[in-house]
Amino acid sequence: MARKYSKKASNDVARAMRKRKAGTLKSGRSGRKVKSRKQAIAIGLSEARREGARVPKKSAKKSSKKTASRSSSKKSASKTRKSSRKSTKRRASNRS
Repeated sequence: MARKYSKKASNDVARAMRKRKAGTLKSGRSGRKVKSRKQAIAIGLSEARREGARVPKKSAKKSSKKTASRSSSKKSASKTRKSSRKSTKRRASNRS
């Protein structure tokens, strides 16, 4: 089976991990120190991508069930509010 990531990509991730452990790895525009192991790996992989190393594409973020249920409940609540407003306007116009 072929390697998923190239050696260059693994070297970049290892370098980022060493920098994180030393406390010198910084992220993006804010320049804040990276404390998370996962974020250090992501930075190493993105640098490898930029340099043209073989790295699989970023996977699409999957929303959790909690997030999905929250957003659907908000949508349904806003729909019921709008429909109730419309019905009261219709009632008022029918009365006069």
